[in-house]
Amino acid sequence: MSEIRDEAIVLRTYKLGEADRICVLLTRSHGKVRAVAKGVRKTSSRLGARMEALDHVDVLLHQGRSELLAVRQVEPRGTVRTVRDDYERLSSAMVMVETADLVTEEFHADPGYFEMLLRALVALEGAADPRTVATAYLLKTLAHDGAAPILDRCASCGEDTELVAFDLVEGGLLCRDCRRGRPVSQAAVSLLRRIMLGGLSGVLAEEHPEGADEVSAITLEAMEAHLGRRLKTARALDVR
Repeated sequence: MSEIRDEAIVLRTYKLGEADRICVLLTRSHGKVRAVAKGVRKTSSRLGARMEALDHVDVLLHQGRSELLAVRQVEPRGTVRTVRDDYERLSSAMVMVETADLVTEEFHADPGYFEMLLRALVALEGAADPRTVATAYLLKTLAHDGAAPILDRCASCGEDTELVAFDLVEGGLLCRDCRRGRPVSQAAVSLLRRIMLGGLSGVLAEEHPEGADEVSAITLEAMEAHLGRRLKTARALDVR
């Protein structure tokens, strides 16, 4: 038996019995873990307000014989509570944490990905367009998993020419001669490149970048193909 102290983001929670809750946490140094917060749903619990989805906390976890850890202590650490006050920001945040839950493994530490999620959640608070933050996060997650779309040349023939379509099978943008799949405007091509190849900070400062709806649709399609399932929270991107 041992104890774990770590920084964590709460990805989701679900009820256990009458008063307990299971929390799925992404930790900086231990990867994704599942932990029981006993009595957390009681009004007298000291943990209740600190163990909700999106909370950023320091936790003390007890590791016994069970696969589930036990929450011993929780201290808030810059929780992004203002995101919860805006439906669009909250919805975008939920897309991000659902994705993080699906692409991460239990007890597989990945501090870089933890930091990427944390920065994206913080960016939501001041972003002009929350949906663009979520879209950028999904694209960066694809890149992190080695599944980034090819954007700098035709994914089929390799020519550096005008790109007019996107195809999942080919893995990226296609030229006129190779085009198949989804037609793509030049505004969307430019936005994809700005997000992935430099210029993301400028994109996040814009109210609603030209081509944003196309890019969101492309990104969601690519992410769901990568995961092999639909994202339940994806309606927040409003691109179905």
